[in-house]
Amino acid sequence: MGRVTTRIPVRRIRTHGDATRPDTLAVEEPLEIRIAGAPLTMTMRTPGADIDLVHGFLLSEGLIGGAEDIDTIRYCDGVDADGQNTYNVLDVASAPGVTLTAPPRAFTTTSACGVCGKSSIDELRATSRFDPREDHSQVATDVLITLPDRLRAEQKTFAGTGGTHGAALFSTDGTLLVVREDVGRHNAVDKVIGWAVRENRIPLRDTVLMVSSRVSFELVQKAVMAGIPVLAAVSAPSSLAASLGDETGLTVIGFLRGESMNIYSAPQRVVGHPTGSAEPSVVGGRDRHVAEDVG
Repeated sequence: MGRVTTRIPVRRIRTHGDATRPDTLAVEEPLEIRIAGAPLTMTMRTPGADIDLVHGFLLSEGLIGGAEDIDTIRYCDGVDADGQNTYNVLDVASAPGVTLTAPPRAFTTTSACGVCGKSSIDELRATSRFDPREDHSQVATDVLITLPDRLRAEQKTFAGTGGTHGAALFSTDGTLLVVREDVGRHNAVDKVIGWAVRENRIPLRDTVLMVSSRVSFELVQKAVMAGIPVLAAVSAPSSLAASLGDETGLTVIGFLRGESMNIYSAPQRVVGHPTGSAEPSVVGGRDRHVAEDVG
């Protein structure tokens, strides 16, 4: 497996002077996904949990419904200048009787975008096999307010580099199920979903997906495709993400910080108020946290 972090010399400038010293960076490398030897996509990711990433990506794209649709996923030969396998190519073989075919389009994703190759917004609205509206689970605010810090405590690569996104899956009672990190927020989510696929936990009823970033359309779609009822983030959702959450019945929570949060869709799943919390400050008729952003 490739390295998750690397160290390079950097010139550090501070008020008292500057010096050259090593700095730790999160690794970003390409991963090519093939189906029966035919190229499907190329994504930029942090090595690690690649098999989970592929399972999650295929489910999010609607190409598989579960682990039973896949026979094997294996690394192909791919060498660097020193002749060492880079582990940057994975080939997927479908299960007997299952036909996996790449969509009639080429799509390349980067660490910043999980849907860059889609040809239209209509194409993005993949039909999920699971309907969040059928999941009537609820989650207490006292549980939700603990999730950002618990996710951050598990982000070992971020702690060393400051350069990765995190995604964690919790049960609605607050039990931590899995955490994954990646330079791409969509990859981190795919790794979480892929873990669930391999563990035969799809659909992910009674769960909360917590992410360390903002909420984009693609993250909402991935949550819906996996049957996740609640998606929470420390930052804001986009307008399209909030709209899709409302359209599909997914609960989208943003600005989950301290003892406050904003609920943008399907608010009925969130119950109670944080114990002993004060009312949030309001500026100009809106919660003051709405003006903040963490990227």
